[in-house]
Amino acid sequence: MKHTGHPIGIGTQLAQLGRTSDAHYGFVNTPVYRGSTVLFKTLDDLENHRARYTYGTAGTPTIESLESAWTALTAAAGTALSPSGLGAVALALLSALKSGDHLLVPDSVYLPTRHLCANLLERFGIETSYYDPLLGAGLEALIRPNTSTIFLESPGSQTFEVQDVPAITALARRHELTTIIDNTWATPLFFHAHGHGCDLAVEAGTKYLGGHSDILLGLVSANARLWPALKRTYQSMAMLPGAEDCALALRGMRTLHIRLQEAERRGLEMAAWLRGRPEVMTVLHPAFESCPGHAFWRRDFTGSTGVFSIVLRPLFTREDLARMLDPLSIFAMGYSWGGFESLIIPFDCRSYRTATAWNPGGLTLRLQIGLEDLDDLKADLRAGFERLSAGKR
Repeated sequence: MKHTGHPIGIGTQLAQLGRTSDAHYGFVNTPVYRGSTVLFKTLDDLENHRARYTYGTAGTPTIESLESAWTALTAAAGTALSPSGLGAVALALLSALKSGDHLLVPDSVYLPTRHLCANLLERFGIETSYYDPLLGAGLEALIRPNTSTIFLESPGSQTFEVQDVPAITALARRHELTTIIDNTWATPLFFHAHGHGCDLAVEAGTKYLGGHSDILLGLVSANARLWPALKRTYQSMAMLPGAEDCALALRGMRTLHIRLQEAERRGLEMAAWLRGRPEVMTVLHPAFESCPGHAFWRRDFTGSTGVFSIVLRPLFTREDLARMLDPLSIFAMGYSWGGFESLIIPFDCRSYRTATAWNPGGLTLRLQIGLEDLDDLKADLRAGFERLSAGKR
């Protein structure tokens, strides 16, 4: 990246990271390199792997451009890629854990991560315990002699508890444990995971990095201590994404800060509007005091994004909810977020939370605020709330 001698702003960084135009005949963007086989000129070169790229699974210029850009953006020692966010979680966990280890995971974790622990890690003799995400330094009481790793997700992707990351990473360092954080909600722009002590930081590039709901991608960045282990695991599995997805992620990176700023503005406006609705009991948005762990968000984060949840008042039923959601014309029901479109889904954590009781007091909805006009989004929800409340007043 070019440097002018003074501090480089985030917009400039994102415009320049991962670009090596001189190596590609002056073209601004790294081309999409599709390939498996790399040819060697001599037997000696072949036997000694004397080439910048030796095989498709060992990387291409497209993949390397994204890896180097993400490493610089996260201030990490290195980055490994994966075909999905969950794949990145698996890559991070398998880099940190071994048979016989004990893993601590927050009770608010992304449900597929919980399934990964139960369906894969358990088969290899790794035990997982779940903890209250608001414990902070109190997590020390759950550490066992064989505890090796603490997983964090801050905020939780449905219930939005914000964790005391500095307290947990300080605790982990005292006990020589590894910390992994799922930083997808905030991205490195709004939360500096490695700067707050995390060894490995996971990002679902599917979400805000891609930004257009058309790729699946995961990224894991590592500090100097964990980078060798992450690199070994990555090389052993050859679990890398396709070239097109990497190219689209690089394209998404160029506008990431602009889109996140807009996501923050829109998310805050919609959350404030929803807080004033009579049908809504609570808004779970990290920037609001009503969100558990809000003080940690205010201390540690530099912004918020466009995904949050609401708790409805207790008088509504599932039938009322279907009457609200099914006819929506702009908000759609879908499990992802971070794209250009607005989404809404109901969720209920009561059946799978094990360390804490999830008793919100009413039906819960998670919203992703997209790029549609806010007046249109409000009108769509207003009509939905009227259907929800029909016959209840």
